[in-house]
Amino acid sequence: MGKKILMFLACAIMSAGIAFAQQQVTGTVIDSETGEPLVGATVKVKGTTQGVLTDMDGKFTLKNLPSRGSTLVVTCMGMKPVEVKSAAKMTINMESVATDLQDVMVVAYGTAKRSAFTGSAAVIGSDHIEKLVTTSVSNALQGTAPGVQFTDNNGDPTSSGIGITVRGIGSINASNSPLVVLDGSPYEGGLSSLNPADVESITVLKDASSAAIYGARGANGVILVTTKKGRDQKAEISFDAKWGSNSAMVPRYDMISDPGQYYEMFFKRLYNSNINSGMSASEAYADANNRLLDANNGGLGYQVYTLPKGENLIGTNFRLNPHAQLGYSDGEFFYTPDDWYDQAIHNGFRQEYNINLSGASDRLSYYAGVGFLNNEGIVDNSGLKRYNGRVNVDYQARNWLRVTSNMNYTYSDSQQPDYGTTWGSSGNMFYAANTVAPIYPLYVRNADGSIKTQNGVPVYDSGTTTNFKRTGMTGNAIRDNVYDRTKNYRDMFNGNWSAVITPVTGLNLTANIAVTSVNSRGNQLYSAFGSQTATDGAASASHGRTFTVNNQYLANYKTDFNGSKHSLDALLGYEQYRLKSQSISGSSDHLFNPFVGELNNALGKENRSVGSYTQNYMTEGVFVRAQYDYDDRFFVDGSYRRDACSRFAPGHRWGNFGSAGFAWAMNKEEFLQDQEWIDLLKFKASYGLQGNEGLGSYYVYADMYSPSYNPTTGEYSTTLTQKGNDELTWEKIHSINVGFDFNFFKRRLNGSVEYFVKKTTDMLFYKDFPLSSGFGTDVQLPVNVGSMMNHGIEVDLEGVLVRTKDVEWSLNLNFTHYKNKILKLDPAYAEEGIKYSNSILREGGSIYETYMLKYAGVDKSCGAALYYKDVNHYFDLQGNEISQASAEELGKGKYSMTTERVTTNTADDATKYECGSTLPKLFGGFGTSLRVKDFDLSASLSYQLGGQVYDGAYQALMWTQDQKGSNMHKDLLNAWSPTNPNSNIPLWKDDMWGALSQTNCDYFLTNSNYLSLNNLTLGYTFPKALLSKARIGSLRVYLSGQNLAVVSARKGLDPRTTLGIGSMTSGTGRYSTGYYTPVRSIVAGFSVKF
Repeated sequence: MGKKILMFLACAIMSAGIAFAQQQVTGTVIDSETGEPLVGATVKVKGTTQGVLTDMDGKFTLKNLPSRGSTLVVTCMGMKPVEVKSAAKMTINMESVATDLQDVMVVAYGTAKRSAFTGSAAVIGSDHIEKLVTTSVSNALQGTAPGVQFTDNNGDPTSSGIGITVRGIGSINASNSPLVVLDGSPYEGGLSSLNPADVESITVLKDASSAAIYGARGANGVILVTTKKGRDQKAEISFDAKWGSNSAMVPRYDMISDPGQYYEMFFKRLYNSNINSGMSASEAYADANNRLLDANNGGLGYQVYTLPKGENLIGTNFRLNPHAQLGYSDGEFFYTPDDWYDQAIHNGFRQEYNINLSGASDRLSYYAGVGFLNNEGIVDNSGLKRYNGRVNVDYQARNWLRVTSNMNYTYSDSQQPDYGTTWGSSGNMFYAANTVAPIYPLYVRNADGSIKTQNGVPVYDSGTTTNFKRTGMTGNAIRDNVYDRTKNYRDMFNGNWSAVITPVTGLNLTANIAVTSVNSRGNQLYSAFGSQTATDGAASASHGRTFTVNNQYLANYKTDFNGSKHSLDALLGYEQYRLKSQSISGSSDHLFNPFVGELNNALGKENRSVGSYTQNYMTEGVFVRAQYDYDDRFFVDGSYRRDACSRFAPGHRWGNFGSAGFAWAMNKEEFLQDQEWIDLLKFKASYGLQGNEGLGSYYVYADMYSPSYNPTTGEYSTTLTQKGNDELTWEKIHSINVGFDFNFFKRRLNGSVEYFVKKTTDMLFYKDFPLSSGFGTDVQLPVNVGSMMNHGIEVDLEGVLVRTKDVEWSLNLNFTHYKNKILKLDPAYAEEGIKYSNSILREGGSIYETYMLKYAGVDKSCGAALYYKDVNHYFDLQGNEISQASAEELGKGKYSMTTERVTTNTADDATKYECGSTLPKLFGGFGTSLRVKDFDLSASLSYQLGGQVYDGAYQALMWTQDQKGSNMHKDLLNAWSPTNPNSNIPLWKDDMWGALSQTNCDYFLTNSNYLSLNNLTLGYTFPKALLSKARIGSLRVYLSGQNLAVVSARKGLDPRTTLGIGSMTSGTGRYSTGYYTPVRSIVAGFSVKF
């Protein structure tokens, strides 16, 4: 009996042991922050292959665990991995990896913890880029990076992108553009060539501590673009498709659109001019009536109204004859005005597709993506087709060897219209569409009113095609755009390969080579049916090739000294960059086939031309950086780089640059450790010295000549085109940055506040030669001279207002205020400065200091325009007024002078004055992101306050010079008259502005404040419960708008086009009416992941 009892007990114990060893575990995996269950999380038993995925409710069950208290490893995409001991019933909380991602940032030659970073940088992640639904990487930066200014004067789909300036203008003549670094190597392909779908993050390095290690090329800031790589997950396939429409975004200026009103205004101008010249009212009316339609006598040339026999178009009340009917036939042709803008500008279709595959294992990570973009322009024969392919592979071949390969190929096929030529060109379709008077037909019409055709296509009115003659604007640029063609084909390959050897723990030896090859081909056809009738058509072709190689060798050593409070990160490197740029082009006329723009089809000899060139450029440098960390509280770093550049003559090519930085994690100190609301409070300060060598030619140290040959004499000759300076060397930039980074309330409020100083010395500057030198005005001497300073403050804030399971709402705001000041110029200009037609460079002033006539208003007695003028009065020592010549004879100290400010009605006699800087007082951006359950909404805006912009387009529309045949601004309706004596606009007549013509006047200086809605996106993510059966990981549909609207001081004015001053023929004067108008894009699409 005792044996049976013992056997029973033994069996019971064994059974219990077996049951215990093969226990069952159930549990739920949730997001610790929102409490939401996590679907598809992997729960594995550590050290085994046993594991399951959580269901739609985040629940899981593991059976037959090997032992009590087994360790479970829980992973989920976007969450931090968790290891926990098993229990019968479990609730496992996971924290978002976003917190970790925020703590790590891409920096020069590697990554760094944000808490240890001593410099200044702005980081934009892929989540932000994806929400923007943009076609250009540069657009993702707008309004999101404090201290970064943007100019965008071109809506052309083929445009290379927006202009970017970091922390102000640092040089007068040298480059102010930041260096672009793609996956660790300098990149020359242009941001517009990158597919935003491939980009993981963008980091803008703004101060010397972060950018000085790039040496000379990083003097104007550095934009680090990091592409996507495989993540620690199973293979994932993502597909995104979007379709939409492009349309003109900026409205036209408030111009006269009614043809009758235009005739009335022009008639009144003729009449007022006659009265002003002394005619009686009846004489003035009769003369204006006779000249109104006479193109050879100051008139408009076209009649587009039918009148009763014997009646005039404009009555004595200066109003259109009420019996006039729009449309007129002379028996051969019918004349009626067309809206050139509406005929030329239309919506364009936009479509884009991206698919990528990514994944990772213990040793291998991979990412492969292809994309296609078809972006039609808003005018005919305008658009871009872009094909992208990228493959990134990272393979841990051995424990001591890691190799990477990162390759991208982009091909683009584009067309663009003729625009951006000299101001006022009748061949510029945007200028023609924006400014032609509303009385002129676009097409030639038969007598019955039908549009005349030839070979099945409309016949366009060129101004001399009918029995009428158009004044002012000749030809027909809308027609030319139909027949002419400008095509460009471009393919770019970018490859980056590296090998990382780890011979001992903590030491990484890296060899990296990056190449970029860009080949472009351009063809221009100028049709015999359009602009080149006289030469029977013309064609040109060009081919360009740019090849760059960047070699990089790094030794990086990291140690924490066996777990002590000290850690060190040391970097030693060598880098060499080579560029070769080649181009060949040719042109000729007399086309055999009028529709083929190839040189073999251009048979003319008289105007034939060919040309080619090759340019080489090289930089190389050695550098070292050390970063020291004590107890995660104190951080010190320093860098040194010795750089050489081929732009300078031997003996002046090498420069020494470096930086030093310090940071203090104040939240780690005892006096703040009890403040639980402080997650991070870091003080940082840095100083650095960088160089800038980006001055025009690659050979600024050498004299350059243009050769020519005289076939008659058989002699060769040369013309000096560039005077070199073999003493020229680096422009130097001294940078100081001081500020605080902070995270408060469990990262509910994050941001930074920084003060910066950027001082440039030994500025690269083109100096004029005196006329006595014999070099002429086109040749200048490059020199190192003068200094300039930018200093200001940046604030960047991001706050999470609501964060629950169903609702998350965040806001962000940034602003920058800075001042620019020229400290020193060449001694030859120190006293009076350098005066240009619309600006002045002087010590103590801004680089964009306006210098122009000051408008004094209108003479209320006659309506004449008045300008201020300084008149000097000279007196001898006895107080008697004398002439200037007499004063000069007496010499200094023997006379006195006073200045009186008076007015004049002639612009040529007026005095130019400094009228303030155009630079804004404040600029930045703000935005919001809202998620309500499965819906999401985001908006991004940018703004500018306190600056000025010269509205040259408005000046042209106000007829400061004779603009017959061009449109006019409606403000002219409010011009001075005896019944409107308080108007500030002169009497509407010939030369109403007193010979102002194209001269700059402060009347046309306008505040440059703007508010731009850059992006608005609404999305919906389908619940995972609906997708799991179809094995779809996620599905999101969205509607997004890019570059939606801009609000400025005047309708039609877009201050985003320029930071400079401009004039009637440049700056906004050129961009507002003569460039490709900014484009609004609205798309709908979906993103799906498997």
